[in-house]
Amino acid sequence: MTTSEIPPAAEPGAGVARGFRTGRVVLALMLREMASRYGRSPGGYLWAILEPVGAIAVMALGFSLLVRTPPLGTSFLLFFATGFIPFSLYQNLATSVSKSINFSRALLTYPVVSWIDAILARFLLNSLTAIMVSYLILLGIMPLSDSPVAIDYVPVLETMLMAMGLGLAVGTINCALTGLIQIWGQVWSIVTRPLFIASGIFFLYDDLSETAQSVLWYNPLVHLVGWMRTGFYPNYEAPYFSGLYVLGCTFVLLFLGIVLLGRYHRDILAN
Repeated sequence: MTTSEIPPAAEPGAGVARGFRTGRVVLALMLREMASRYGRSPGGYLWAILEPVGAIAVMALGFSLLVRTPPLGTSFLLFFATGFIPFSLYQNLATSVSKSINFSRALLTYPVVSWIDAILARFLLNSLTAIMVSYLILLGIMPLSDSPVAIDYVPVLETMLMAMGLGLAVGTINCALTGLIQIWGQVWSIVTRPLFIASGIFFLYDDLSETAQSVLWYNPLVHLVGWMRTGFYPNYEAPYFSGLYVLGCTFVLLFLGIVLLGRYHRDILAN
C-alpha cells in the first residue's frame, strides 16, 4: 500500500463532535414539534392530560353502572388506569414515530438532518410527555381509591420501558412500510383497531376461556397490561407474562424497521 492509498486518520474528537451535532439536531426537532403541536392550540399540554383522564373516567363510570366491583381491587379508576396507561404509551409512540419522516420531510433535505434524528426526536418527546401525563394521572387517582395503594415500582418501570420499546419498534417499521406502500397506514389502522378491546384494559386475562387465552397470549400488550397491574395489586401475579416474548417482538420489529429505512429512506423521501 502506497502512501497515497493510506486513508486519512480521523480527526481527534470527530466522534464527539458528530454526537454533539446529532444531539443538537434532535433537540431542535423536539422543540419544533413542541411548538407546532402544543404551542398553537388553546390549552397546549393541558389537552395531553385531559384526554386520557377523560377516557379513564368514562370507562370507569360506564362499567361502574354495569358491575359492582372491578376485576381487581375496589377502584374502577385505578383498574382502568393501570390498563390504559401502558396501552396509551405504546399507541401514542407507535403512531407518532410512524409519521416521523412525513412530519420532518422538509428538514430531511438538509444533510445535517437524518431520518434517525427525526425518529429519535419524536420518540423522546412523546415518551417524556406520556411519562409525565401517566405520573400525574396516577398521582390524582390513587388518593381516590378506597384502600391504600402500595406500589411496586419495579414492574411499573419495566412495563413503561417495554411499552416505549414496543412503540418505537412498531412505529419504526410502520414508518418504512407507510412510505413504501401507499395504503399501509389504512390497512394497519383497520387491522389493529380491536387492540383497544383485546389488550386487557377492560378485563383480566386470567378470567378468559382457554381458547381466548391461547389467542390473546400472542398480543404483547396483554403481557404489558398484566405486568403493570402486578405493581399496583400485590395479590395479582400475572403468571402468563413473558418479558422475553415482548422483548423478542420489539427487537425483531425494530431491526426490520431500521433495515428498511436504512435501505429505502431516500426512496420514501422522493415519493
